[in-house]
Amino acid sequence: MRIVTAQELESWLASGKVLEKDARGPKVVALENSLFLKIFHTRRHPLLARLQPAAQRFQRNTEQLRARHVPAPQVTETFWLDKRCGLSACLYQPLPGQSLEQLYLQDRDSFIALLPAIATFIRQLHNGGIYFRSLHLGNILLLPDSQFGLIDCLDLRLKRGPLGPWLVRRNLAHLEGYLQRRALPDFPEGAFGKAYRAVTATHTTTLGQNQAEKAQ
Repeated sequence: MRIVTAQELESWLASGKVLEKDARGPKVVALENSLFLKIFHTRRHPLLARLQPAAQRFQRNTEQLRARHVPAPQVTETFWLDKRCGLSACLYQPLPGQSLEQLYLQDRDSFIALLPAIATFIRQLHNGGIYFRSLHLGNILLLPDSQFGLIDCLDLRLKRGPLGPWLVRRNLAHLEGYLQRRALPDFPEGAFGKAYRAVTATHTTTLGQNQAEKAQ
């Protein structure tokens, strides 16, 4: 990966719009050319961060998601901002659409109507062996074609088969924890849980029927 100069980074920050930041500085910046700059501040030891650059892991995860037919950002370049410290970054084409959290806050009725589809999407992730630890309403986008996509895909593990019950429960617990931290007003957690259980029951019934047909 190339090393971005301080002048180039400063130009991006000066002309772009900071969309996300924390105490360490900007994390996501919308640039004038419609690309997003994503900066991966890391708490890893610099040696490990250099051996496994976060920007490259993010790119690999987005490529693997798209290979499994899950919409994800398209990374155009990865690079170092400070290789000595293991600080990497990338440029990517963002997905169009809005996050489910934005939708809930702006149009609660439309969000509630989408609960079965949202539950189906999450169940499809689990069936596809996708363990997305950062699964929450801010990282799932509703796309213009009514599909769903994932962003902020660094914390991702891909399995060869469907997730087992323990990983499913753990993943849903991450989502529940996020909802509790965000304290979204009147969020229908019970309705979401019911929708997910209904999708799971349907999948289990269909799977059992298919297995019985094969055995005949």
